[in-house]
Amino acid sequence: MHQYTVNAALQLLPVGGTKHPYEWVDEAIAIIKRSNLKSEVGAFTTTVEGSYSDIMQLIGDINEYLINAKCREWILGVQLQMRSEADITAAEKTDKHR
Repeated sequence: MHQYTVNAALQLLPVGGTKHPYEWVDEAIAIIKRSNLKSEVGAFTTTVEGSYSDIMQLIGDINEYLINAKCREWILGVQLQMRSEADITAAEKTDKHR
């Protein structure tokens, strides 16, 4: 499969449940941090960089955690940017604005 670096924006939107939505989001961010993928937490999304397969594994890990933790319902928004023959990083898009 594609072996270049891709980047993704992940946004978890818990729907209802027994916990405050921020608690579920914090738990998903902890999973992202444990993945050791490069990431940056923002106010609305967390940007993650890694191989395509690592990003897909992370998405699966987040969903699996939510299922096992009995989150009633959620929306996991994913934006994925890829290039067919080269890496793409968040830094190349944002460094000029810092």
